[in-house]
Amino acid sequence: MSLHESARTDFLAGLIQRKSGISVQRCYQCGKCSAGCPANSEMDLAPSVLLRMLQLRDADSDRTVLSSYALWLCLTCHTCVARCPMDVDLPKVMDILREESLHRKLVHPRARDIVAFHRSFLDTIRHFGRLWEVGLIAEYKLRTRHCWQDVLLAPVMYGKGKLSLLPSFHKKSIDRAFVIPQNKREGVK
Repeated sequence: MSLHESARTDFLAGLIQRKSGISVQRCYQCGKCSAGCPANSEMDLAPSVLLRMLQLRDADSDRTVLSSYALWLCLTCHTCVARCPMDVDLPKVMDILREESLHRKLVHPRARDIVAFHRSFLDTIRHFGRLWEVGLIAEYKLRTRHCWQDVLLAPVMYGKGKLSLLPSFHKKSIDRAFVIPQNKREGVK
């Protein structure tokens, strides 16, 4: 790898390319992703702006992207992918950026509750192989300390059969959901 190629992959665009095969350079800024995004009005960076910042391959732009609130507001609804003429899989990009934001401890302060939900959800899946609502709610409430928020909804939901007090285990689902590909285990890139 030449020095020029090494410098190009040190930025988030290179990381995204390595992890997913998605080239953010394919985006030509038509804006269809931002126009169709249902969460765009709440985001601090529109999806097209976020992609443009990644294309800059600049440390300051990468830091701005990783500390943005938009990462955590993305619904992964795939509206952007459906509208994109270049098939840039923005939800997959957002997943990688969320992971990197957590890793580098650059999570936006307003995203604290969203991150707590994100971690609680994944922990529930990791432990039981599927979603267990009561476990998810309990873990989320402990992480956020919003213990009494919505507490009156629980009896109503249980009465309607929407909550199961005991989880069901699905070992095969756990193994499939959190499998590490063979080439990643051996350190092969």
